[in-house]
Amino acid sequence: MNDTIYLVTGAAGFLGSNVCAQLLERGEKVRAFVLEGDKAAQYIPESVEIVYGNLCDKESLRKFFAVEEGVETVCIHVASVVTVNPNYRKMVLDVNVGGTENIIDMCLEHPECRMMVYVSSTGAIPEKPYGEKIKEVYEFDLDKVEGWYSKSKAMATANVFTAVKERGLKACVVYPTGIFGPNDYSMSETTSTIIKIINGEMPVGINGSFNIVDVRDLAAGCIAAADIGRIGEGYILGNEVIRFKTLSKILCKELNCPPIKFFLPISLAERIAARMERKAAKTGEMPMMTTFSVYNLKRNNSFDYSKAQRELGYTVRPVEETLRDQAQWLREKGLI
Repeated sequence: MNDTIYLVTGAAGFLGSNVCAQLLERGEKVRAFVLEGDKAAQYIPESVEIVYGNLCDKESLRKFFAVEEGVETVCIHVASVVTVNPNYRKMVLDVNVGGTENIIDMCLEHPECRMMVYVSSTGAIPEKPYGEKIKEVYEFDLDKVEGWYSKSKAMATANVFTAVKERGLKACVVYPTGIFGPNDYSMSETTSTIIKIINGEMPVGINGSFNIVDVRDLAAGCIAAADIGRIGEGYILGNEVIRFKTLSKILCKELNCPPIKFFLPISLAERIAARMERKAAKTGEMPMMTTFSVYNLKRNNSFDYSKAQRELGYTVRPVEETLRDQAQWLREKGLI
């Protein structure tokens, strides 16, 4: 009899749903925490027990954590508000920081919780100069982190490490870079971009780079951290840097789709994004491009993920394989 239940927050999201799927594949019991009204919840497998609630509501979290005597739990905390809007938003802090603090409290209230994995972001780690690989950190300086999403992840990560040191929390942290791949029912920004490229709806790109990992490899890394990650440690789950231009060429070669004809210099993209944000501030609409999204293409995206390779057995598959699988999934769903 399996006496462990894996508690997964953000289970209707891109990464969380893949974490649930992989846990089910190996025969684990899974309980999902899902925001009430999340339409993507319909894609969670029937064998997953779903608890609806809000990270900011401790009462709903108590239902999520409640188990019978003799049952252990492992909490993989994936849920967060993800945004490319660089400006302050109360909800981002309420959910990403306050919600994570509530998860920490629940794990400590329930001694049967043998491990918590907090899914942070490489955005929480201060950038290094070009030529240097960015490694895991355990102290955070908000002034050196761009955008309120990244600041919120830095604050929450710092709280996790503080709880480990001062309150006896059994937890480790994973820092994913970007994410792409099949099974994206939440339609992330990366998936939306890939759909536009495949459909020939993106004649202009940006001459920058990023660091993206197949969602299935990130999910495996999160589960490995839950199984064998060391308490109080952080693990970057990244890949090699790839330029936007290179990714689009691979995509067009693999899928025979029309190539992007022109790539904007970063400096021009920054000015255009700033103009779009000013206009959006007046109209109340979301800008097509933000200064934060351009920053993520401009910044040093070289991350050292060797620690996760050594300690967690973390591996990444070729970009070509992921793009083929993602395109096949998109075709099956009638999205391209």
